[in-house]
Amino acid sequence: MSGLDEGLLDLFRTEAEANALALESGLVALDTGTATKEVLEPLMRAAHSLKGAARIVGLDAAVVLAHAMEDVFVAAQRGKLALVPAHVDRLLAGVDVFARLASLDPSAIPARLGAMDAEIRTLVTELVAFSSAGAPAAAPAPKVDPETPDAAPPPAAASPAVAPPTPLSPTSPVPAPAPPPAPSGPGEPAASREGSVVVGTGTLDRLTGLAGESLVQARRAPDLMREFATVKASLARMSGLLEDRPGGRPGERIVPVAALAREVEESRAALVRALDALERHAHRTEEIADRLHGEAVSARMRPFGEGARGFPRLVRDTARELGKEIVLEVRGEETRVDRDILALLEAPLGHALRNACDHGIELPDERLVKGKPRAGRIVLTAEHRSGALFVTVADDGRGLDPERIRARVAERGLAPQSLLAGIKEAELFEFLFLPGFSTTSRVTQLSGRGVGLDVVQSMARDVGGRVGLTSTLGAGTALTLQLPLTLSVVRSLLFLVSGEPFALPLSRIDRVLEVPAEELRTAEGKAFVDVDGRAVGVLFARQPLGLPPVGEPGGTVKVVVVSDRLDTYGLVVDSFLGERQLVLRPLDPRLGKVPDLSAAALLEDGTPVLVLDAEDLVRSIHGILSGSEVESVRPKAGSGPERRVRRILVVDDSITVREVERRLLASHGYEVDVAVDGMDGFNRVRSGRYDLVVTDVDMPRMNGIEMVTRIRSESSLARLPVVIVSYKDREEDRLQGLAAGASYYLTKGSFDDRSLLTAIADLIGEP
Repeated sequence: MSGLDEGLLDLFRTEAEANALALESGLVALDTGTATKEVLEPLMRAAHSLKGAARIVGLDAAVVLAHAMEDVFVAAQRGKLALVPAHVDRLLAGVDVFARLASLDPSAIPARLGAMDAEIRTLVTELVAFSSAGAPAAAPAPKVDPETPDAAPPPAAASPAVAPPTPLSPTSPVPAPAPPPAPSGPGEPAASREGSVVVGTGTLDRLTGLAGESLVQARRAPDLMREFATVKASLARMSGLLEDRPGGRPGERIVPVAALAREVEESRAALVRALDALERHAHRTEEIADRLHGEAVSARMRPFGEGARGFPRLVRDTARELGKEIVLEVRGEETRVDRDILALLEAPLGHALRNACDHGIELPDERLVKGKPRAGRIVLTAEHRSGALFVTVADDGRGLDPERIRARVAERGLAPQSLLAGIKEAELFEFLFLPGFSTTSRVTQLSGRGVGLDVVQSMARDVGGRVGLTSTLGAGTALTLQLPLTLSVVRSLLFLVSGEPFALPLSRIDRVLEVPAEELRTAEGKAFVDVDGRAVGVLFARQPLGLPPVGEPGGTVKVVVVSDRLDTYGLVVDSFLGERQLVLRPLDPRLGKVPDLSAAALLEDGTPVLVLDAEDLVRSIHGILSGSEVESVRPKAGSGPERRVRRILVVDDSITVREVERRLLASHGYEVDVAVDGMDGFNRVRSGRYDLVVTDVDMPRMNGIEMVTRIRSESSLARLPVVIVSYKDREEDRLQGLAAGASYYLTKGSFDDRSLLTAIADLIGEP
């Protein structure tokens, strides 16, 4: 297959991608519809187009496959073949071949096609057998490239006796679905999408027009300069008239009043003309810039349906594997979504849909007993609401059983029974987002490993969004993602902290308050403010940011209320600067993850402003207000020579485990700080001085093994003792932790208080 034109191969790849999408969506629709001539016609045309495109570029094996698929559609269209799920499975396998080719760099397509030769031969044989059931037909032999002897034609298909198949119906027995397309092998370059985006011709025309208008406005600048030059010249003449002129007596100065009056009038008129021209120019420039920016942002937006194309196939295959009948309905396909967010949505929505299929929708017989239709229903919705993008995955399945979740939480030791009994359902559902948490004890390819909702939450958090979960037992579950409309421009609140400007996206702010200082309440040395009837802890925003105090707050305290999934806090700022549309700029990657910061931006006057990371900020506030960082243990007077108290950091994403370990260590005289995950822990270790770290393994953002590895990579922290305390009790888990650099590895299922205290005393001594 040497000598193929890469330009033609690139065109083939584009056509294969479009036709593969059309074939996949049409074939998936056949599972729930009737195979009429009108439905089959576009499928036959797509296969025919693939055959023609493959023939043009000389991909003979692809020609044979497309021809075999076309024959099946023709046989079904003529009534000689009644399509059943087994036929659809093999046709979809053929679609997967073309989808794989479309994902490659053009130069890699011939080699990949040759590597799939055996798979294509088998597939062609099966498809020919299908079409031959109604009207025997031999598969056309592919042309063999003399330079590629391995690319021999597929063997002639036998014509076995095939029993007349039954038409497609929801109750037809189904075999296991075909495996998903195999990933590209090593060394196969994927088709590059960097540097190119799809932009509609209308948008491109508008951008070109606005660029032209902007150029015209820029060329108006010399005219403005001449207007102000006239004013400058008039002022110079006025200055000359006011210079000292000799008079009749010493010190006397003659001022030509009439000439000066004329110059003043001319200067005033010239200044008015110049200012009017400047005002018109500024207004027009701002209008064009706004429109240009709007069009540029619009060019980044894509219909939600583009990112949802693969979900009907995913739901169909998952339902087939589980022996269920599920219909997916996609709403809001035309909703515009930032292309970056659309790309990020694929994985979390895939997990959410698989969870709905596996855990939500019941088996057909079970649904009939409950008075529900045999086929379950999942609705995927995308819509703009309140300046944000809302994406919801809702099913009409069994719903979540709170008691089952409580039992699972207690079984894993994440919270004591006494605490679980009084937890509300909304708080109980939060456990479902923990990494590794699953309500089923049976591990399959689809479930049981606790991977799913934590992926959804991580994606939402990374883009500054939120996740909500609601469920009614027996009626269904709805998972909702609230995401920003775009990642490039964010509506933000600006405020001053220690005289420096900072910003927070409006989507991450719960409330903005101005509270009289006397309304702040104090308990145990911490300040609180009432927000909707509940006490919310507050502190100066400069504290987590490490900024010095500048002045004292006046009679009114300005508070920004922020929260994550578990905690809500108030930040006291110096003053509010108002709302802005900020164009976000990522921080230099060489800085790594800067605690409490997510991005930067420039104000209209060029002033730089840092954009805060709400998730990090809440964790930092929690650590400060937990008491450990503001309370110091001091030796009592007369107790002998002063001895430094050992300081320990406890890192665990479980609130209960953190508190149990903190109390245990504090009760034995250690000074204890806490961190809520590996990222938070690593940031604290770098910014504080600790004698030892106690950490869990399974945590979001950065797990314990990664944190230990990062600690050991820092020269200043390489000798810091680290004790891992984890539920993972396999020998390979222990060895992995010790290999990463942990000093001790204890398991939560076996250690008692004394074993942890003994390990710590062995490493850093008694408190």
